Parts: sequence; C-alpha cells; structure tokens
Amino acid sequence: MIAISARRPLRRTAPSANPTSRAPLPTATDRARKLSTMWKKSELREAPAPLEGPVVGTITGGTIIWFVLFLGQLPFYGWYADNGHAWWVWTCLAGAGLGLLGIWYVRKRDAAIKRAAAADAS
Repeated sequence: MIAISARRPLRRTAPSANPTSRAPLPTATDRARKLSTMWKKSELREAPAPLEGPVVGTITGGTIIWFVLFLGQLPFYGWYADNGHAWWVWTCLAGAGLGLLGIWYVRKRDAAIKRAAAADAS
C-alpha cells in the first residue's frame, strides 16, 4: 500500500538536481514552427500511386473470416454475456455485415473501372 502525504503535493515534473530549475515548456511559436517545417517537407514529395490488387478477393476473405469468428463464438454466447464480453460476438457479426457492404461496393467499383477502361480503348 502506498501512503500519500497530505503535506506535500505530488510532483508533476521529473526530479532534477536543482528542484527550483525546470526545463522551459515549448511555446506556441515553437510548435507552429515545427508544424510549418513538417508541412514544407511533405510538399517536396509526390504522392505515391495507389496500390491495385485483388480487392474483391481481399474483402471477401475478410468477410468470411469475420463470419466464421461469429459462428465460432455463438455457442459460447452465455459465457461471453456472463463475463461482460458479449460485444465480441456482435463485433464479429458487424464485421461480417460491413464486409458484405464492402463486397457490394468494390464489385461496383471494379465494374466502373472496367467500363471506363473499355470506353477509353474504343
């Protein structure tokens, strides 16, 4: 058990050799200068090209994993509910539901990209 003395307030800074000297806090100007320097560095680089890959397969695989996790936890729902973890089961179901929405979206996106490429080719 830790006893806290009521006579002395807790320290908010790290102890130093001289308790009266403290390192100065950064000012608003210092923070703004640092942010402006970071912004200038990012302006020097060009944005990378987006990665294209098997998006539909990736989203479908993730959706299947979420649904399998939901089905795997469903028999133990009573234990999860008794221990305050029922949200794990519903999180898996929400992941599967959002995955279905994602599959619908990326299939539409891929179809639109293919239509645009066909229109450019002809």
